[in-house]
Amino acid sequence: MSAAIVVGVLAAGGTYLILQRGIVRVALGFVLLGHAATTLLIASGGVGTRAVPFAGAGADAADPLPQAFALTAIVISFGITAFLLALAFRSRDVLGDDDLERGP
Repeated sequence: MSAAIVVGVLAAGGTYLILQRGIVRVALGFVLLGHAATTLLIASGGVGTRAVPFAGAGADAADPLPQAFALTAIVISFGITAFLLALAFRSRDVLGDDDLERGP
């Protein structure tokens, strides 16, 4: 239940920030959405209710596939964040600010 609330709050905050005008806020929105996706994937793996997924853990070991998906989501989120922050830095150099609505 608490993981669902955390995912909902992170997704709502990320969606709100993505709809803003500044590209730095959009980047922070994608960071929050990446954290929401990671939390959702980890919660779906059942780590809180099952044993840790190591070799020889037995029949009640958690499924390791959602954890692999979570690592993939972390890497993709980091790549998107790095690209958007580089884009914000470049737009500040060229245009003077990071406003997405203002054209060149």
